[in-house]
Amino acid sequence: MVTIAPRIPIGLLDEIERLSRRTLPIAEINRRVGRAAWRMSLPRPSYERVRVLVHAARRLRRLSPQTYASLAYEVAFRVRPPVALVDRFGEGPRLRLRDRASPDK
Repeated sequence: MVTIAPRIPIGLLDEIERLSRRTLPIAEINRRVGRAAWRMSLPRPSYERVRVLVHAARRLRRLSPQTYASLAYEVAFRVRPPVALVDRFGEGPRLRLRDRASPDK
């Protein structure tokens, strides 16, 4: 019998997001996510779904605001003006894959 995973649980979304930060190929990320799903006793997501989610996680990371630490580093070395820190406070939290998975969005 073949099992399917219509929705990816938040634990696996977090794992995909964590692994997508590295420069791993998507095939390797898929293998690691499959092992994580097995450890969590969850159905293994398809390669296609993992590929789409890795691309989405990488796109969200590129579009997300800078971290405070990296921004402070740039301000300290005068790469960016000090007002950039104030602007960053108004931008809100970083977007994540799990935010896209919530039922109300």
